[in-house]
Amino acid sequence: MNSSKQRFGQVSGMVFAALVYLFLYLPIVVVIVFSFNASRMNIEFTGFTLAWYGIMFQNASLMSAFQNTVIVAVASTAFSTLIGTIAAIGMYRYTFKGKGTVDSLLYIPIVIPEIVMGISLLAFFSLLHITTGLLTLIIAHVTFSMPFVLITVRSRMAGYDQAVEEAAMDLGATRLRTLRRVTLPIIAPGIMAGAMLALTLSLDDVIVSFFTCGINSVTLPIKIFSLVRTGVTPDVNALATVIVLATILVMILWHLFEKRSAKQEQAV
Repeated sequence: MNSSKQRFGQVSGMVFAALVYLFLYLPIVVVIVFSFNASRMNIEFTGFTLAWYGIMFQNASLMSAFQNTVIVAVASTAFSTLIGTIAAIGMYRYTFKGKGTVDSLLYIPIVIPEIVMGISLLAFFSLLHITTGLLTLIIAHVTFSMPFVLITVRSRMAGYDQAVEEAAMDLGATRLRTLRRVTLPIIAPGIMAGAMLALTLSLDDVIVSFFTCGINSVTLPIKIFSLVRTGVTPDVNALATVIVLATILVMILWHLFEKRSAKQEQAV
C-alpha cells in the first residue's frame, strides 16, 4: 500500500513538473519553430525554410538594435560587476557610520517600479543636459544592475573565513596579492552569478531603456516591442533562436565552471 502511494506520488510529481516546464518553455519552442516558417506572417506554419536566418543579417535596423543591446549589456555588466564586487567586499569587511542606511538604500533600485526609475533617470540626464544614447543607456543599466551584483556577492561572502586572508598575509602576500589570489577565487562563483544576473537584466530591459535611449541607440527589446503593432516577422524569430542557443551555451559553460569551483573547494 505504501509502495503504491509512493509510486503515485512520484508519477504525479513528474507529471506536475512536466506541465510546469511545458508552460515555461512552450512559447520559446513556438518562436524557434516559426523561425523556420516559409510564410512571412506568424499565423500558421506553411513550410520549412532557412531563408530567414540569411534575411536576419540583411535587416539593418534589427542588427543595429542587436548590436546596441550587446554593447550596453556587456559594458553595463562589466561596470556593475566591478562596482558591485568592490562594494560587497567593503560592506562585508568594514563597519562605518550609516552603514545600515546605505545597506537599506541598496534595495531601492530593486523594489522601485521600473517606470519610476526610467522617468527619474530621464529627468536626471535632462537636468545635466546629457544627450540620450549608448552612454546614458549604460549608466541606466548599471544603476539597476549593480545592487543585484552586490547582494549576490555579499551572500557568497556570508560564510567567508577571513582567517584564510590572514594566513596568506602571514606567509608574505601583500593585500593586493591576497585579494587577487585568495579572496577573488573563493567568491568567484558569487561574482559570476551576479554578472550573469546583471547581463540577463540588461538584455531583457524595456522600460528603463525606453526612457534613456536615443534615436540611434534603440535596443533589441524596444525594437521588437515596436514591431508588435505591425507584426513580428520570422527574421526576428531567427535572431531570438540564435540568442536562445547562445544562452544555452553560456549556461552549459556556467555549469562546468560551478563543477570545477566545487572540486577546487573540496580539494582545499
